[in-house]
Amino acid sequence: MYDICDIAPKNVSRRRLLSKTERYSLLYHNIFDYPLTFAEMVKWNASVNFVAKILNVPIEYREGYFFLKGRNGLIYKRVFRSRISDKKMEIAKKASRILSMIPSIKMVSVTGSLAMKNALDESDIDLFLITGKNFLWSTRALSYLLLRIFGFKIRKAGNRGQKDMLCLNMWLDESDLVWPKKDRNFYTAHEIAQSLPLVNKDKTYERFLRHNRWILNFWPNSVKILNSEPKIQNPHLKESLLERTAYKIQLNHMKSKITREVITPTRAIFHPHDWGEYILSRLNS
Repeated sequence: MYDICDIAPKNVSRRRLLSKTERYSLLYHNIFDYPLTFAEMVKWNASVNFVAKILNVPIEYREGYFFLKGRNGLIYKRVFRSRISDKKMEIAKKASRILSMIPSIKMVSVTGSLAMKNALDESDIDLFLITGKNFLWSTRALSYLLLRIFGFKIRKAGNRGQKDMLCLNMWLDESDLVWPKKDRNFYTAHEIAQSLPLVNKDKTYERFLRHNRWILNFWPNSVKILNSEPKIQNPHLKESLLERTAYKIQLNHMKSKITREVITPTRAIFHPHDWGEYILSRLNS
């Protein structure tokens, strides 16, 4: 392990050594060009249960950040991306205020690089939405209509020009919040833990985290999860004709474009590329 006693901040022990899990975390975030502060090292300390043997990678500490040796340029990159992210976050907040007017919208969260304030200038704005039970597809249709009326740019499938466009790429019905076991790994756990709720009705964000406690198996310090379950509103509400119609119309529209997207009556996950597999392969290499 790399001895950081001469470069560590004052609140770190004089003989502090980086553990295997801390070095794993630095390697993980290095893929995203993201140096970590001491507080972030604690928050994103990886679980020892899933961390394989790691070689002694040299670590540096400078200007409040930990990073792999020789990558001090990441400090300036992070500051620059943070400023870019602030501008994009304002767009996300304005869009979320519009979306919050829809009664069936229960949660709107920023995800992806923007949630970590690490967005590129050409990046879009990823939003994750949870709707009331049996309202997903009717709510999705109304959301797109409202956002267009208010002049927001929405990214379309295959659109290369994505700068500052809204990408509503993940939708869940509040009755179907559990993430599939086959997709549980360091990447998806991090993506869920880093999501930043801008709209949160009826403690839906807390409910979502509680249904996905497995993320703590990978990043045990990343979020606090309630022990008690907030109650779902109208648990016996039946699917309406409007909802069934909205689902059929949108499904027919998307059928020819579906690759690895997940489309069901209670979820719509638009991730055509398996970033989790790519990131994990980078880590393993």
